[in-house]
Amino acid sequence: MSTTDSARPGRLAGKVAFITGAGAGIGLATAHRFIDEGAVVAAADLTPPDANDSLLPLQVDVRDQASLDAAVAATLERFGRIDVLFANAGVLLPEAPAEELDEATWNTVIDIDLSGVWRTAKAVFPALKQNPNGSSVILASSTAGIRGGPSTSAYTAAKTALVGLAKVWAHELGAFGGRVNTTHPTAVGTDLVLNEGNLRRYRPDLVDPTPEDVIEPFKRGKLLDVPWIDPVDVANAVLFLASDEARYITGANLTIDAGSTTKWG
Repeated sequence: MSTTDSARPGRLAGKVAFITGAGAGIGLATAHRFIDEGAVVAAADLTPPDANDSLLPLQVDVRDQASLDAAVAATLERFGRIDVLFANAGVLLPEAPAEELDEATWNTVIDIDLSGVWRTAKAVFPALKQNPNGSSVILASSTAGIRGGPSTSAYTAAKTALVGLAKVWAHELGAFGGRVNTTHPTAVGTDLVLNEGNLRRYRPDLVDPTPEDVIEPFKRGKLLDVPWIDPVDVANAVLFLASDEARYITGANLTIDAGSTTKWG
């Protein structure tokens, strides 16, 4: 068993983080920020990033409890404990209005975006409760977890439910020094958002819309003059919640949304 006694300086010096959905986008950006700030990271995903001295890649499907349990066991074997959980794995699929939404899409989104977070908690929380230094849990919600939008029934249901789970889990982990918060980013410039199916939602008049074609529609939803934010913008917010700078923040919902929820309520 290795430890993190020889900590590097940084806002997460010596901490061990477990991140799901760490293979790309927000999850990978957060893994890099955490490492920059002194943490070591267990990076879990269907296709995890490459290993290095500070990153343990773990092949995980959050729909499979056994793979999550094995990943947590491997993390504890390598690093000895877990201090931070960022439950970030998720999907954003094209949806139809409620009466037209097919059950397969509903089940897939709920199974990954909601049940996958519960399974992750089920695997990680026993280790967090044994951590004498307390812990920080961040659940990746969305602006959809604050306000709904048309043709997003499954996604909005899942992301809204995470807000409720964070309140419950803040109670359950609080007695063990644990904090639980949610992040609520607006559209992020990743393949999860800037893919063909999602772009067509904003420009149905075009056969093959590109990101450049949707800049103006995306900007209209925000107070600040940007169409979308970068993964590192979310990673920085997660870093804050994971750090001791947020040591008395729990049960909170942090928006990283360029003012979109303020604009639209």
